[in-house]
Formats: sequence, C-alpha cells, structure tokens
Amino acid sequence: MADSGRPSPPSRARLSVVVLTFDAEATLARTLASVAGLADEVFCVDSGSRDRTLEIARSAGATVVEHPFEHYGAQRNWAIDSLPLAGAWELHLDADERLSPELAEEIRQVLGAAPEDLAGLYLPRLVHFHGQPLRHGGMWPIYHLRLFRRGRGRCEDRLYDQHFYVEGRTERLSAPMIDDMRGSFAVWKARHRRWARLEAEQLARGPAPQPGVIAGRFGGSPVEAKRALRRLYERLPPFVRPLLLFGYRFLLRGGFLDGRQGWRFYWHQTLCFRLLIDWHLLRLKLARRRG
Repeated sequence: MADSGRPSPPSRARLSVVVLTFDAEATLARTLASVAGLADEVFCVDSGSRDRTLEIARSAGATVVEHPFEHYGAQRNWAIDSLPLAGAWELHLDADERLSPELAEEIRQVLGAAPEDLAGLYLPRLVHFHGQPLRHGGMWPIYHLRLFRRGRGRCEDRLYDQHFYVEGRTERLSAPMIDDMRGSFAVWKARHRRWARLEAEQLARGPAPQPGVIAGRFGGSPVEAKRALRRLYERLPPFVRPLLLFGYRFLLRGGFLDGRQGWRFYWHQTLCFRLLIDWHLLRLKLARRRG
C-alpha cells in the first residue's frame, strides 16, 4: 500500500488499572467492562470477599491479589508499591466505580498525546444513588485524581476521605466517572457509621498540617480547595454545622431536584452522617479529658 504521507497517530501509553474489591459482586462486572479495551492490565486487590467477587474478576481477565485491609489509603499505597504494574500510567478505581464510554474515549485520546510534563488527570465523579444521578446539591462535578504516571502518585495517609496526589502538572477531564451506589441500603449506612468514627478520629488529631495529608488552599487543586472549605466548616459549632450543610446542599444548591433517592442520599449522607461524626468527636474529647 502506498504511503499516504499523513503522520500516524501517536501510540497510546500502556495503562494499568487497579481496583479495590470487597464483596462487590453487584457492581464489579460493570467496573471491569468499562475499562475493557482501554486497560493493558487489570489488578483487583481484594480484602477477603465472601461472595462471587473473585470469580467475576478472574472471568473478566483481571489478576486477583489478596491483601488485608487497614484503610483505603494504606490499601491503595500498598498496591502502588507492591503490584508488578507494567503500564506507564495508573488508573485507580473502587469496585462500584466505572468509566462512562465518553470518559474511556477521552482517556484514550489524552494518553495518546500526553506531554511529558503532565503527571496526573482529575476525573469528574458523578454519583448514581440507586439509579438516580445526583447532578445537584454540589455533587456534580467533584474531581478526583485517579489517573497518573506510574511512580508519580500516592494516596494520602488519612483515615477517611483519602485522595491521591502527584508531583507535577495536572489537568481535568470532562466526561464522568460513575460512582454507582446500588448495593444494600443497610450496608451503605453501616459503612457510614464506620466512616464517621474514622473521620472523628482524624479530626481529633487537630488542624495542624500532617505528613502525607493534603492541606487546604483556596485557588489550589480541586482537592486543596475542597479541604480549605472543609476547614471553614470545621470552625462552625458542632451539631449545628450539619444542619447548615444540609440546608445549603438540599435547598440552596438544589439537591431537592434529585428526587426521592436524592432526598434519601442528602438526609443520610449530609445530615445524619455529619451529626454522627460530631457525636463521635464529642465522645473522643470527653474521653481525653477524663483520661
């Protein structure tokens, strides 16, 4: 065939995908299907699943590695340090997250022409709560740094609400990563009860900068800006601030437009969850005074 004279498109850099799993049979198949054809290798780091999670992972061609769970930051950093990742880029997902087709194609295009100084990419997360996309209440878009060059990223050493960070320049993508919350409502609430205790323990450490934890900064990265707003929230009176946050998200930011499932989400995740954090924080402070 004659040479057309057109330059060939740049080859896409190899991509390694890491998925954290635990009893994820309800969502894992969709997660793995969303990276099929994009990922060069997929690792599922499992922490003791008792359902069909491992069977689903292996049938999709993923490599399963089992490792005891401490917290999300520790599990993610163990994966970064210990897995034999061969890709030039790493994509980290939870088992209930998946790439939209538009995001998968956007990643394919960006990795095919990424400049050398680009270290990481923020993906916009769109929550689906029992089938209802939450596009209001400040829930869309929330940017998460999940895609970065191998060896350039880490996950912060935080007990709850951990984020990745990188050394170098970052950019934002536009198509959504779907956070598909479709499991048992009772399990979802149980997880939030556990996370509330962890967040209270994190807050009890105080506002001073901590090694391995992203500091708040207005005008900084999406996570730094979010942490700066969190610091303002933490200065408000306990047990009052969850009410103010619920009113802000549900009323001022239009969370009521997300329907019945949106009401359940904002009531439990914004109000009840934050009230429980303040309750655990109060107990920790009282215990310290007694001790």
